Amino acid sequence: MLTADAAVPAAVQARLCALLARAAGADGMAGGQAVDLQATGSTLDIDALGAMHRRKTGALLKASVLMGLACAPQRGDDCAAALGAYADAIGLAFQVVDDLLDVSADSATLGKTAGKDARQGKSTFVSLLGADAAQQLAQRLRDDALGALDALPAPVRARSARLAELARRIVSRSH
Repeated sequence: MLTADAAVPAAVQARLCALLARAAGADGMAGGQAVDLQATGSTLDIDALGAMHRRKTGALLKASVLMGLACAPQRGDDCAAALGAYADAIGLAFQVVDDLLDVSADSATLGKTAGKDARQGKSTFVSLLGADAAQQLAQRLRDDALGALDALPAPVRARSARLAELARRIVSRSH
């Protein structure tokens, strides 16, 4: 059982499992991590870097958003498209900000070793774009996420304040 709520129907439980499995598997986090390991020491272009991170962090964030939607079966494809676009944007924004923090914050603040990506020879949004352009990209992705929420049907949009706040916090975080 994926949820503690026995009232969640078996079909919804199965859908939740499928979403999580896809996000964690070869087309998601595991596949993205394989690309990351293989690319260590070489330079990815910006498109390849984005694709890799959409499979890693992005896939899991998208799954979490779509799993919430799966628990509200009365919502349609219009919600799925808008929430999928929202999740794609915040997933990539999270990684862009992670790359910025890796070069600007200290290890104690981050809770992990700062500067590790550069020492490992990994391509990052900062190494490819520079810090200023990477920050602008993070802000654009935040705005894309907020725009996707605006595309939700009015009754759902009215309940999306927490998702909007998450998008803002992802870009303004310090760790």
